[in-house]
Amino acid sequence: MTTQALRNRYVTDSVSTAPPAQLLVMLYDRLVLDLMIAAQALEAGDRPTASSRVYHAQEILMELRATLDTSAWSGGPGLAGLYSFMINELVQSNVAGDRARIGKVQGFAEQLRDAWREAAARVTATGS
Repeated sequence: MTTQALRNRYVTDSVSTAPPAQLLVMLYDRLVLDLMIAAQALEAGDRPTASSRVYHAQEILMELRATLDTSAWSGGPGLAGLYSFMINELVQSNVAGDRARIGKVQGFAEQLRDAWREAAARVTATGS
């Protein structure tokens, strides 16, 4: 088995066995990674890579938005609005090649990731 095949199997196994809270953190980790690479690619003048990573980040945000139950807690509608704002900023950044907008979205994504990571750790610690 090749190294890439082993890596792919590890990732697949990790995702399929992760609890829901950890899956959410994994999505945010990938979102932040996509945004970091997109910003670096724009800085290097590599628009195709930047566009690809921004598009993938948009897909993650659209999935997060689509699966959010806004009636489950009082902050749900606000989070849905933030996701929509972030998607719009990424669309605009992709059209204009605007690294600053990517940075703004990355800042929000990092804060959300850190909050969800903390919440996931608490759930794991309490066994709930």
